[in-house]
Amino acid sequence: MTSRRVLKAAEAIREVVSTTILTELRDPRIADVTVTRVEVSPDMREAKVHVSVMGDQAKQQLSLHGLQHAAGFLQQKIAQRIDTRYTPRLRFVLDRGVKHSLEVSRILSEVLPRPAVTDGSAESADPPELEPPAEPDDMRKAL
Repeated sequence: MTSRRVLKAAEAIREVVSTTILTELRDPRIADVTVTRVEVSPDMREAKVHVSVMGDQAKQQLSLHGLQHAAGFLQQKIAQRIDTRYTPRLRFVLDRGVKHSLEVSRILSEVLPRPAVTDGSAESADPPELEPPAEPDDMRKAL
């Protein structure tokens, strides 16, 4: 079970790293990078930063290499903004969850039948009408 303190630190690190990547890093290798989550070790000495990179395999590896090269700069930003005894050593890993969900969606769209298209009449576009509520006298008769 991860402590609340470690979870809060992980969220703070995620915010600092993602903001710094967007606003301060000028490395051309690092593009289209999204920080999805951060896992911090219980002693808070190491942090595994999960990133999603849009693009092909070569672009993903290039971005990971650029991020690992900028890890010292990112650790410095974390040390400035978060008051902890140790600044965690950052390790970047590729989060394939987004790619997998896109692939599953594509496969499902190929496999599942498409809904039948009607002639476009207004009747099918309108929601069905509801009956008006029963009058109180009608309710007594039904009992």
